[in-house]
Amino acid sequence: MEIYFSVVQRKVVSPNDFTDLAQVGDRLRAFEDRYNATAQPFQWKFTTSDLDDLLARLDRHTADHQAESSTAQAA
Repeated sequence: MEIYFSVVQRKVVSPNDFTDLAQVGDRLRAFEDRYNATAQPFQWKFTTSDLDDLLARLDRHTADHQAESSTAQAA
């Protein structure tokens, strides 16, 4: 969903040059029709193992910064 809304933000509602809400609705419906006609499935490559690795790196990064902050506060 986030990918879809990102595309809508970039390609439909930017620039924000609408004169009224009806124009926004018309543009969104036109985009939906065009997007549904051309959308293709994609192969998701981010696995649960990738997520585990990312979370472990974030934990290490957070721990490193907390240690640096503690050392700086002690000084």
